[in-house]
Amino acid sequence: MTPRRFLATLGSGVLWLAIFLIVPSLIMLGYSFLTRTDLAQVGGPVTLENWQRVFGYDALFREWVPDNVRVLWRSLWLAALSTFFCVLMGYPLAFYIARQDERRKNLLLLLLIIPFWTNFLIRVYAWILILRPFDLVPSLTATFLGMVYAFLPFFVLPVYSSVEKVDWKLLEAAEDLGAPPARAFLAGVFPQTLPGLVAGILLTFIPALGMFVVSDILGGAKTALIGNLIQNQFGQAGDWPYGSALSFLLMGVVLLGLWVYARIAGQKGLEELI
Repeated sequence: MTPRRFLATLGSGVLWLAIFLIVPSLIMLGYSFLTRTDLAQVGGPVTLENWQRVFGYDALFREWVPDNVRVLWRSLWLAALSTFFCVLMGYPLAFYIARQDERRKNLLLLLLIIPFWTNFLIRVYAWILILRPFDLVPSLTATFLGMVYAFLPFFVLPVYSSVEKVDWKLLEAAEDLGAPPARAFLAGVFPQTLPGLVAGILLTFIPALGMFVVSDILGGAKTALIGNLIQNQFGQAGDWPYGSALSFLLMGVVLLGLWVYARIAGQKGLEELI
C-alpha cells in the first residue's frame, strides 16, 4: 500500500478522533488551569489551584484534605470488585451458553441482551423496588449489585465469542496424555479464551470506574464515586475548571492501567500471561 493510499485510509478515522476526542480533551485540559468566577463563569488567571485540589491540597486553608483520594480509592476498589464478580459469574456462563445447541444458544443470548431494550435509567430504578424490602437502598452494597447487573453482559459477550472459537481437540489431547481435568482445561482451553477474558475485563472495569448513574440512584451521597464528583462539578456546582482537572485524573488512572497491560502483553504475549 502506497503512503498516499495509507493516509487516505486512515484520514477519516484520524479526523474523527481529532474532532471528537483530541480537541475536546485539549479544551478540557485548558479549562483545568482556569478559575471559576463568582457568577459560575470560567475565566481569571492561569492557576494550578484546581490540580492542587485534585490531589487534596486546599489552598484557601493551606492544608491537605484527602477527600478526593478516598473517593478515587473507593471508586477503584468498587470497580475492581464489580469486575471480579462479573468474571466469577460471567466466565462459566459464557461456556454454558456456547456449549448449548443452536436453538437454545440463541434463546440464551436473546435473554442476555433483552435488558438493553429498556432504558438504562429505568432498569436502575427497578433495583430500588427489588432492594427496598431488604433495606439496602441507599448503600454501597446496592451500588455494587447495580454495577454487576449493568456490566455483566459486557463481560459475557466477548468471552462467549472466544469460547465459540475454542479448539476442543486440545482439551481431549491433554486428557489423553493423563492430565487431570483442571490442568487439561488450564493448558488446552483457558489460553484460547484469554483474549475474550481480557477484553471483557477492560469493558467492565473502565466504565465501572467512571460510573455515576448507578451510585447516584442506588448509593446516595454517602457512597459518591469519582464519577459523581465530576458530574457534580459540571452540573450543580458549576465549577468546570475543577471538574476538568478531576476528569483528567480519572483519565490518567485509566490510561495508566491500559499502559501497564499493553507493556505486559507486548513483552510476554497473551499466551504467557497465564
